[in-house]
Amino acid sequence: MMARLDELDRKILRALQTDAGQSLDEIARQVGSSKTPVWNRIRKMREAGVMGPSTVLVDPEALGLGTCFFVLIRTSEHEAGWQQRFLAALRARPEVQEAHRLAGEIDYILKVRVANARAYDVFYQALISEVRVFNVTALLSMEEIKSETALPI
Repeated sequence: MMARLDELDRKILRALQTDAGQSLDEIARQVGSSKTPVWNRIRKMREAGVMGPSTVLVDPEALGLGTCFFVLIRTSEHEAGWQQRFLAALRARPEVQEAHRLAGEIDYILKVRVANARAYDVFYQALISEVRVFNVTALLSMEEIKSETALPI
């Protein structure tokens, strides 16, 4: 269910998406309010599930994880047990930054972040040893052109 947000809530969310580490005073100044109402709105939005936990965005290049693969997976298995094993395998692999179940010819797409092609192969070998898949296609991202975490609110 979609949360009801007014313009002040949206301004607060935009400020937090830009930098969640800024002070309440700074957010209040940006949105044209005072600290207490801003804090109350943030608390209410957290309680309503509009916002999850605050995290830090880390530069993958700085940690030697500059290689990104998009992995397309087709499977002939569609039973609940297979899907549970597959999802557990994905959740256990920190290299998988995103995983989506798709409509169409491809069943799943993964965003996998690793150090290099050899590290991807280690990931791939581990994945196919845990669950059976029909076809895997790995696409190497040559350049990240745009990456946003902020939603267009």
